[in-house]
Amino acid sequence: MKQDIYGHFHPDERQFVDRAYEWVENAVRYHELKLTDFLDPRQGYILHSLANREPDVKVKWDGGHEEAERRRALIAPDYRDLEDEELGLKVLSIAPAEQNLPKLEHGDYMGSLLGLGIKRSKIGDIHVLEDGCHAVVTSDIADYLALHMSSVGRAPVTVEVLPVSELRRAEVKLETMELTVSSLRLDGIASDVCRLSRSKILVPIKAGRVRVNWKVEEDPSFHLKDGDVVSVQGFGRFKVLEVGGLTKKARYRVRVGKFV
Repeated sequence: MKQDIYGHFHPDERQFVDRAYEWVENAVRYHELKLTDFLDPRQGYILHSLANREPDVKVKWDGGHEEAERRRALIAPDYRDLEDEELGLKVLSIAPAEQNLPKLEHGDYMGSLLGLGIKRSKIGDIHVLEDGCHAVVTSDIADYLALHMSSVGRAPVTVEVLPVSELRRAEVKLETMELTVSSLRLDGIASDVCRLSRSKILVPIKAGRVRVNWKVEEDPSFHLKDGDVVSVQGFGRFKVLEVGGLTKKARYRVRVGKFV
């Protein structure tokens, strides 16, 4: 049965498929509960797909708010009431300790958190605010982070642990770009957004460093469509906002938004 499942996913995802399959099977066979760390949307899709194959399993999700990108999952036998179950989330409120410091970005906060020896899976969404940052983390590491995190980059910070009910969300900001491209191929659009030549964008694509909707995509000719989210390691992420009509020279008008 598991061999049939592998065909639906990228070979690089096999290790996670095995883990998720085991979580679901343990809930069915041994009536176990499993609280995962934070899963990215692709991992969430895989777990959701496997759980949907088993009528005797249910999954509760939480990432701090309804539109959270990274979420924890609680996998349980279908007879368990999960309504009041907490998924172990806390908020780190990180604020600059001094005024007039350079504005810190998402990567600055992420780098400082990971620099404390924390696995990425312990960190959920990071919301960069005008006056600091709210980061959703697993409750078991929140106090450790608050105790040991004294700076972000070279900027001194203060850190407070808050209940997830006090999470302040950052508005997603997109820098829009209007492109005209000969086709909707991944390599063509990504090269324009990342300002790389077509030959240079092939390097990260073929090395497995490009994801479309959080799934590794190694085919440069893959066609993008409205709503696709593309991440290029080292160059950030962008979203295809709209594929318009053709120009007089038979080129596609494409509007994309680059996450900033």
